[in-house]
Parts: sequence; C-alpha cells; structure tokens
Amino acid sequence: MIENESNYSASRYRTPDGAPTDIVIFTILSKEKNAAKKSLPERELNVMLIRRKVWPFDGKWALPGGFTRETETVYACAARELKEETGVEGVHLDYFHVYSQPGRDPRGWMIAHAFLALVNERVLANRKADVDASEVGLFPVEEALGMDLGFDHKQILIDALLRIRQQMLTTTIAREFLPEEFTIGELYQVIQTVVPAFEEKNFIRKVTSTQSRKGIIEEARNDDGSLKQSNRYSQRAAQLYRFTGLEPQLSIYS
Repeated sequence: MIENESNYSASRYRTPDGAPTDIVIFTILSKEKNAAKKSLPERELNVMLIRRKVWPFDGKWALPGGFTRETETVYACAARELKEETGVEGVHLDYFHVYSQPGRDPRGWMIAHAFLALVNERVLANRKADVDASEVGLFPVEEALGMDLGFDHKQILIDALLRIRQQMLTTTIAREFLPEEFTIGELYQVIQTVVPAFEEKNFIRKVTSTQSRKGIIEEARNDDGSLKQSNRYSQRAAQLYRFTGLEPQLSIYS
C-alpha cells in the first residue's frame, strides 16, 4: 500500500523510547609555574563530568545530558540540560554526532544527539551539580578516558576529542585562551595543549606569511607605530601579536 495523507498512521512504526542529548564541555586549565625563571604557565585540557545520582549508572561519572521534550529542539534540550545539571549556561554548543548503537542505554531504544564546546575556564567557574547530578567536576582528558563512564560516554568523549582537535587546527578558537595581545609561544602552547602531537617547524613564518594563513594574526603596535614586545614569560622580550578577526578557510597552523 502506498502511503498518503489519508491512510498514514504512526502506529505502524516503532519509535525510539527517547531522544536524549549528551554534552561534552572542554576547557583548558592554566596554572602559573613557581620557578625562578620566567616561563609559560602550565596548561591542561580538561572535560566536565557529572556524577549521576539516579538509575541507570547511579554513582558513576558521565557526561551531562537528558531527554528532549516534545516542545523543544535537541539543541534547546542540550542547553537546558547543561544548565539544569551543572549550572553552566550561555555556551555555544556545536552538534557533532548521533549515537544509536543498540543496547547503548538500559532504559530502551535511545538515539542520542551529542554536542560539544571548548570554553574558557571562567565560563565554568560557578558550576554546581543539580537535578540528576550529585557532583560536577573537571578532569584531565586522559584521566577521564581511563574512567568507567556511564552509557557509551567514553566513545562520545573520544569522538568529541577528535572533533575539538580538528577545530583547534582549522579555526581561531585558540583566541579564547589568550589575552588580546600574545606571543607566538603562547599561541603555540595553547594549540599543543589540545593537540599534543602538533609540531610545526618555522611556526612563526608559516602562521604570519603563508598565503592561506596570512592576515589571521598581525603584529601588535604602539600608538606611534613601533612594534609591541613583552617579557612576561621570558627573559628576553618577544614580539606581541593579535588576531585580526579574519577566519581561515584552511588549516592556519600546519
């Protein structure tokens, strides 16, 4: 039978038992080194997790998230659940994948939509567990990957990590973790914090003069036109740069 407006019936089809969202929030934590010589602060990529206080996986750490209501989009659900479970709001979330592996959730057939964000640590300063969470915390990514997370959240975290590393190499997201004026060393360190395997010889030349990247950053100058320098993290003054606001079309770092 060919379906049309007059004979269609939703009862003919099995529908999922829920459409939850899962949210991966990354941040970079910085800590000044207590050293005799000036040096860059220590930086570490962290992910925010909640400890569940309801079945299933009660007592286990997991990603924040919850069920989409009939009256909202999955994006609105992700923003609401993030606020309800962690107190974090006003974050731009990027959709990155759907998870539908049979048996991924003991409550039934659940098709989950995953979102991610890489935010400055100050955005998470007032985080507070609520609703289905008894605790909320930040964990180094490598530590989180070694934990027995609820649901299929380890796989979601792995996939989100790959996506955020891609974003670090193809957008200017690094600016969220830098002052308005920064040294090339600071920029390079932020990139490596998210993408540890990143190494680029002649980084300064490539990021400032290669055709596909030229114009992304520029030298900072004083009112009289002279070049600005800083020695806040080094004994010898280093040139300061700033982002211009131009977004790249290709990788700007490699």
